[in-house]
Amino acid sequence: MPRSTETPDWVRARRRAIGDQIRAARLHANLTQERVALAIDMDRASYNRVEQGHSAATIDTLILIADAVGVPLADLVR
Repeated sequence: MPRSTETPDWVRARRRAIGDQIRAARLHANLTQERVALAIDMDRASYNRVEQGHSAATIDTLILIADAVGVPLADLVR
């Protein structure tokens, strides 16, 4: 069965919650968005969209972010 092209509200809300966790971990590590974006080879605007929950991150990107801010991946997606 094909998936609807519209992302459900609950998924967007969860994506924003993950972005909040990413932001909290980044701030706890005393890092800027620019610093994390450079560490994971992503432009800052794209990183910002992930952190704001406006863009869905791949699992690879989440792994890179977790490593850059020094937390286990699970801490970002709880």
